Amino acid sequence: MRWLLLLLALIALPARAETVGSKKFTEGVILGEMARLALERAGVPATHRRELGGSRILWDALKAGEIDVYPDYTGTLRFEILSGQHLTDDRALPRALAAQGLAMSKPIGFSNGYALAMRADVAKRLGIATIGDLVRHPELAIGLSNEFVDRQDGWPALSRAYGLNGLKIRGIDHDLAYRAIAADQIAVTDVYTTDAEIATYKLVVLRDDRAFFPRYDAVFVYRAGLPTKAVTALDALAGTIDEAAMRELNRKVTVDKLSETQAARLALGETAQASGEDGIWRRLLDRTLEHLWLVAVSLAAALIVALPLGVAAARSPRLGALVLSVTGLLQTIPSLALFVILIPLLGIGAAPTIMALFLYSLLPIVRNTHAGLTGIAPALLDSADALGLSRKARLRRIELPLALPTIMAGLRTAAVVAVGLATLGAIIGAGGYGQPILTGIRLNDTGLILEGAIPAAVLALVIEGLFHLLQGAVTPRGLRFQS
Repeated sequence: MRWLLLLLALIALPARAETVGSKKFTEGVILGEMARLALERAGVPATHRRELGGSRILWDALKAGEIDVYPDYTGTLRFEILSGQHLTDDRALPRALAAQGLAMSKPIGFSNGYALAMRADVAKRLGIATIGDLVRHPELAIGLSNEFVDRQDGWPALSRAYGLNGLKIRGIDHDLAYRAIAADQIAVTDVYTTDAEIATYKLVVLRDDRAFFPRYDAVFVYRAGLPTKAVTALDALAGTIDEAAMRELNRKVTVDKLSETQAARLALGETAQASGEDGIWRRLLDRTLEHLWLVAVSLAAALIVALPLGVAAARSPRLGALVLSVTGLLQTIPSLALFVILIPLLGIGAAPTIMALFLYSLLPIVRNTHAGLTGIAPALLDSADALGLSRKARLRRIELPLALPTIMAGLRTAAVVAVGLATLGAIIGAGGYGQPILTGIRLNDTGLILEGAIPAAVLALVIEGLFHLLQGAVTPRGLRFQS
């Protein structure tokens, strides 16, 4: 009877939801929503983690088991993700993916390749029609998406193929590049051939006269253990969208302001129902709780570790030099790079974000603890010794209370910095105030950007004020400054 009850309990357990990931651009989110809806229609519970950065972040998350499927492109897989294997063509991809415990669906039906584009009026005035024509115009300001700058199939190889090494380039966010080229701040940028912004900003795509760019057929990459009916559902999307249809879906989101879910429903032949999204106050509450969790956990962990390190550094000058050097070195690591480095170790989401914030919070607390303790007047310490206080009692009753204002200043600094840096966690799926900021940048929606930026600034001010009050509450009465 017990075994029967256990079996019934197992049967009653909800099915495991498959996790769909998507990159930080409109088309990726639409395709991610299409995959989620297709899986749900096939009876496979699914969730969608949106806007998780670029290709490498999604790939690492898939291999780490943090997500189960995400949309990508054959050219990206061959020339960026699996560049070291030098695959001859797309037909070699299934075997290469299988060696990684992964697989890919049949092509969705369109190729979204890279291209270079200019404003049509500027290109006409300068007589530029092909990528090769750029050689004659080294004066042009070229802004390329940060990913394209470093990709194996991006600028390094393109500049060699066309002899463009003499041109000066700078990296820029893909979505911001369109606004920069419209404002005549840059003259050339890289585009995806299905971007709706090409028509919106009246750009002309430069002809790839040396056929440098390969095909980038859209596919879904998934873990090999994905349920059979889920694989069947993904393969059923093969050939459903051509390039023109995908460009129109992108336009509906970026220009007509449809949600990605509505666009995905249209792509699947359904009615674009109202998205049913939460109201702004509900979104603010959810984002605030996510942000507070990231900051509070990382700051508490940093305080537990940094305070003893600061005390030890003050006790031993040699150890102090080492501790301050190491914690200072951590501050020099670019924040986005640190987030990405932590993905293979901790996956995506809150864990790597909290670890990164923890590491960045160490220096202000360690440095201020060290400065506060070493700045105490020697006469006060001599008096404590004369009273016969033990080293531990002297630390607890004399040194820490005297150093408390300096320590609290370091803690306040760490807290404010953590509030700001936590917004970057949205790139790896941590949520918080960074999520509406990322979405607002992608959709050119100032309201969404402010929906994340203003609460983040307010939260930083509130935390600053709370720490001031806390400092007054914990400082011994005899050490408080009187007005």
